[in-house]
Amino acid sequence: MELWYTEKQTPDHGITSKIRRTLYHEQTDFQSMDVIETKTFGRMLVLDGMVMTTDEDEFVYHEMLTHVGMFTHPNPKKVLVVGGGDGGAIREVLKHPSVEKAVLCEIDGRVIDVSREYFPAIAGALSDERVDIQVADGIQHIEAHKGEYDVILVDSTEPVGPAVGLFQKPFYQGIYDALKPDGIMVAQTESPWFNRDLIAQVYQDISSIFPVARLYTASIPTYPSGLWSFTLGSKGKDPLSVDVSEIPELETKYFQPELFHALFKLPRFVEVLTQGEK
Repeated sequence: MELWYTEKQTPDHGITSKIRRTLYHEQTDFQSMDVIETKTFGRMLVLDGMVMTTDEDEFVYHEMLTHVGMFTHPNPKKVLVVGGGDGGAIREVLKHPSVEKAVLCEIDGRVIDVSREYFPAIAGALSDERVDIQVADGIQHIEAHKGEYDVILVDSTEPVGPAVGLFQKPFYQGIYDALKPDGIMVAQTESPWFNRDLIAQVYQDISSIFPVARLYTASIPTYPSGLWSFTLGSKGKDPLSVDVSEIPELETKYFQPELFHALFKLPRFVEVLTQGEK
């Protein structure tokens, strides 16, 4: 008998993958969590029936969430990752030598524990001495730490359950207040194919708070539609003004300096979302 896992990404569309076995299942205080072993993407972390990360394509998401904002900031020393209990964003943050402290604020501590056990290549950097792990609500953490961070990365799940508040304007205002005067934020903002209303609203909210707002995309095969968006808000520097010749080479698989400015060249149907159209 063949075993297949299917994520119903919309009521009318899904992604399916042949699996070898289920490695772990748990109902945490916040969500259903599964680790399955797939034939194509290796181990896959699934929360509430939605793919969060896989062995094979996780590098795209984590590199793209992290390095665009980190290289836009002139000297990021203190960084906050909201969500991201798998540790991938923290791993990428620590590749920047200027970083002195990286705070992980994840509401569900069991995601951290399970990721350490089943995804050591992703979560391994959580043991770095520069990392401060806070098992707490990200919204409350931000409200309590005004003016502290150089960069804040929002590594959230889809806008359901405990993550709904991470896609709302008061949260982005809280991020603005938690950033230093030259601070930068980046948030994952879902699929331009399936979440156009959300992307347009988030972009409008962030651009109404931050002097600079930019949308960019990347290709992530296990996420809905494969085309994924990220929204950057900056109190100061515009990523379009970054001199790519000054971006050092890091040990990455997707991101490279030559790609930096091209990321902001959007397909027209995505570009209109930054202009208030859907």
